[in-house]
Amino acid sequence: QVQLVESGGGLVQAGGSLRLSCAASGRTFSTGTMGWFRQAPGKEREFVIAILGSGGTISYVDSVKGRFTISRDNAKNTVYLQMNSLKPEDTAVYYCAARNTLTGPYNYYGQGTQVTVSS
Repeated sequence: QVQLVESGGGLVQAGGSLRLSCAASGRTFSTGTMGWFRQAPGKEREFVIAILGSGGTISYVDSVKGRFTISRDNAKNTVYLQMNSLKPEDTAVYYCAARNTLTGPYNYYGQGTQVTVSS
């Protein structure tokens, strides 16, 4: 059974930083894709950023360009999201996601971790 477990969320002031982690178990995604989505109150879930098994970043939503970075440790089957210069509009539940392939829908999602940015 595949599980994705996020950690690292919390409350931070605008301009601050947080680092989220997502540990996968049940299978390895070293040749697939791992990424992050988020869902703000009253809004649909949106894609944030993803990384290929090779370590190459795929893409990210424009609103996080230059502020968020993604990395992965395949030995630990873990992906990280470093969020800097946080803004109140970054407030959302952040979900880790993974898929076995380089394209297509994501097969797995974590339970989510809350990130709240105060102004």
